[in-house]
Amino acid sequence: MKALAIDLGGTHATCALVDGRAIVARESLATDRSAGLSPLLPRLATVCHRVLTQANVPPGECSGLALSFCGIVDHSKSKILSTNSKYDDGPALDLEAWSRASFGLPLQVENDARMALLGERYCGAAQGFDDVVMVTLGTGIGAAAMIEGQLLRGKHAQAGCLGGHLPVLFNGRTCTCGAVGCAEAEASTWPLEEICRSTPGFSASSLSREKSIAFEELFSHAEAGDAVAITVRDRCLAVWSTLAVGLIHAYDPEVIVIGGGVMRRASEIVPPVQDYVHRHAWTPWGKVEVHAAQLGNEAALLGSVPLLEGSTG
Repeated sequence: MKALAIDLGGTHATCALVDGRAIVARESLATDRSAGLSPLLPRLATVCHRVLTQANVPPGECSGLALSFCGIVDHSKSKILSTNSKYDDGPALDLEAWSRASFGLPLQVENDARMALLGERYCGAAQGFDDVVMVTLGTGIGAAAMIEGQLLRGKHAQAGCLGGHLPVLFNGRTCTCGAVGCAEAEASTWPLEEICRSTPGFSASSLSREKSIAFEELFSHAEAGDAVAITVRDRCLAVWSTLAVGLIHAYDPEVIVIGGGVMRRASEIVPPVQDYVHRHAWTPWGKVEVHAAQLGNEAALLGSVPLLEGSTG
């Protein structure tokens, strides 16, 4: 089946035509989340039509439009519910009407982490599993859960997708969500520089010479033997491992898939998380596997096919 897909993040969007397990055509554009979603919709429509033209596919050949969104959504109503300061006008918009007017297609909206999970189960690291947790490590920490082949959504559309906001430290940092000690506030990109700067010895660390600090810089300096970088890296690994055990105890998966930009260092992340999970998760039935995501930035786009097929509950 063919699907028109939009993966909308905080700083960019990707529009694509997906045919089965292949992305036939795609185009990305920069976005300004502070400006709202309404002024972005005409641009998204233009780019989507350009993608369809590039693939020589009319909109009518697509089963629908799947929108992956970086916030809490009501999938049953194709409606954005909450954005956490990203595209704040989203909840007021009738996206179904926009899709019908722009493409003549039905619309399905889903949280971006759930879409990534759908993609990885469809043709990535979670193929063959019906009970899966997906964690995405990036600017923040996203999560999604599937139980017996059905996405977990919940009455208020929050079930499973707030894994990054599970607390790992009761007296930790204040998170953007308002809670304290969330995994995201303790080990994601947005607080990383402050975490490094507050670590004893930072002024003498090679990290102090970086203009900005993201995980690539952190892992590189740790690899070179910098003590502060090693301390912060190991702390992040401990946070991610602790989060993995919490998600296992909450959702009973057979496999945890970890994705996101940080996983460029998968060979340094998966083994310690796997080891911690095997030692500390209470799973009398056996051992939960920890897999690195396989699809990268394509996961949410490829998740459009199972979403539109309705094979996820």
